[in-house]
Amino acid sequence: MAEVAYQKPLPMPSELSAPFWEACRRHELVIQRCQNCRALRFPPAILCPECLSAVVEWTRVSGGGKIFSFVVFHRVYHPGFATDVPYTVALIELEEGPRLVSNIVDCPPSEVACDLPVEVVFEDVTPEVTLPQFRLRPASGKV
Repeated sequence: MAEVAYQKPLPMPSELSAPFWEACRRHELVIQRCQNCRALRFPPAILCPECLSAVVEWTRVSGGGKIFSFVVFHRVYHPGFATDVPYTVALIELEEGPRLVSNIVDCPPSEVACDLPVEVVFEDVTPEVTLPQFRLRPASGKV
C-alpha cells in the first residue's frame, strides 16, 4: 500500500531557525539563550531583546509548560486540515518562560483550557520535518 504524502503546509526553515528544526528532528526542543545576559527567547532572533547582544547559543528546554491561550478551528482554511476539524492551536508558555504556538493533540477541544499543564511530543511528518506539538501532561497521581 502506497504511503500518502503529507498534505499540510510545512515549515520553511531559514538560516536563523534551522537549529530549532534540526533539534526537532532529534526529538529535542531548543530555544535561543543570550550568552551575554542569559535571557531565553523564542522565536529565534538575531539580537537579544533584553541586551541587544548578537552572541547566542541554542539550549535544550524541558518541553513542559502550560496553555497560555488557545483557539479552536472549526473551519477548513487549508484542504490538508479537512479531516482534523475541530482542532486546537495554542500559545504554550514553556516552563522556562518563552512562548510558542503549536497544536494540542490527543485531547478533544472541549477539554482544553488555559493554564493546563502540557508536554511536548514530536510528530515526524516527513523524513525532513518533525513538528513539535503538545499534549496535556498526564496526572501525576500525587495528592
